[in-house]
Amino acid sequence: MKLFVIGHDFDYEMESLCRLFFPNEKITVLKENGEEAFTDQTLVYTVFDENAITVKIITENETLCDRVEEVSADEKEKSRQMAVALFGLFVKLTGFTPKWGILTGVRPVKLFRRLCKSSGIIYAANYFRDKLLVSQEKVSLAAETNGRESAIIETSLRKGFSLYISIPFCPTRCSYCSFVSQSIERAGKLIPQYVDLLVKEIAYTAQIAKQAGLTLQTVYMGGGTPTTLSAEQMGRVIDAVYENFDTSNMTEFTVEAGRPDTITPEKLQVIKSHGVERISINPQTFNDSVLRAIGRKHTSAQTIEAMLLARQTGFSNINMDIIAGLPTDTLEGFRHTLDCCFELDPESITVHTLSIKRASNLVYTGQAEYNSEGILVSDMVDTATKELFDHGFRPYYLYRQTRMLGNLENTGWSKEGSECLYNVFIMDETHTILACGAGGVTKMRQPDGDVIERIFNYKFPYEYINGFDQMLKRKEKVLSFYEKFD
Repeated sequence: MKLFVIGHDFDYEMESLCRLFFPNEKITVLKENGEEAFTDQTLVYTVFDENAITVKIITENETLCDRVEEVSADEKEKSRQMAVALFGLFVKLTGFTPKWGILTGVRPVKLFRRLCKSSGIIYAANYFRDKLLVSQEKVSLAAETNGRESAIIETSLRKGFSLYISIPFCPTRCSYCSFVSQSIERAGKLIPQYVDLLVKEIAYTAQIAKQAGLTLQTVYMGGGTPTTLSAEQMGRVIDAVYENFDTSNMTEFTVEAGRPDTITPEKLQVIKSHGVERISINPQTFNDSVLRAIGRKHTSAQTIEAMLLARQTGFSNINMDIIAGLPTDTLEGFRHTLDCCFELDPESITVHTLSIKRASNLVYTGQAEYNSEGILVSDMVDTATKELFDHGFRPYYLYRQTRMLGNLENTGWSKEGSECLYNVFIMDETHTILACGAGGVTKMRQPDGDVIERIFNYKFPYEYINGFDQMLKRKEKVLSFYEKFD
């Protein structure tokens, strides 16, 4: 696809809109006019000229065009007008209407909340529906999620923070995965040294947090799959938190148990005995053929066994992740996954929509996903929404990613009182997140303000190990950041 951007600077906005409909197609952005005839790829024209907006799409089979004569002088509104016009042409071209309209951002609920604060909930809902072309069902979802998110955000202390601990190892790499996770087969020999250094980084980070006057509120140990560590190694990492941080104000500690094939009675007992109350067991699907298609080596039966074992160990706050749109899955298969989740009765269920990233081994090509695939995954998410409401779950956080099938969303659903505070804090950017481990990103948030700065750890375990001392020095930026605002 060639995207022509003529007479305006909305390159990013128009390219993002094109990706709503063609997420995996190479898009070449051009600033000059081109031949107005189809060659070997779709041509998209976005033009601002003589105080009017013209958008045009030329394909092998048809030419679609729209023109907006009354254009706002405000640049933000002008961009929105152009996006609405181009969105309409893509809907005609593909026969697919994304339910989030022209919204391309990661945090739609954060935008909804900002509009609520400035102009009220009625204005926010109307703006989403009428100006951003968001469907009524997604407006309602944003409104309900905002209500529960807002209550959690209010619990954040002025200099509160959350701690993220990265365990970037997995038994095998799932075909859809784009995270910095290494298979045990390839990187298992690095784990002992990695754990040694991670414990040191946790201790050093605690010193930095104390000097900056920060208060620990939540801890999240994710990955990867943290339970790829041995029981003894997990105990060392969790102990490092309690031994070095003041945990008197900590209200939540989550460990992603993740893959059922890594869960053992010994590991669960260590997690529970070390004071962790919330874990996540992630089946993704309860269809064994789909598990094989995405490269998972466990079975549905192992997920059920892991869940029952966690209950026997005493865990009373368990999350389960599932994914809509996995390869070879069907609507009936997805319903089966939901039914299995309800039967196991977790306290929260997170429904992800498959996102095809370039770093994954799974690639979709062409337009078909936004007809058959897009409609299918939309039906899956709609089914999950209805069933979750019917079973007493309510949405408490929501975010979106690029290249998601159907341009949909990931939503965390929970029973009353079982929300994951960390998930809300990180997605809303409520307060500082201090990150430890390979691939971790520390995100510092200004108290009483909106300034955000980041510190990046080395991405891969071998980089983390080889550059550990240099990486540790970066944490000193936390102190200089808070000195600017205290």
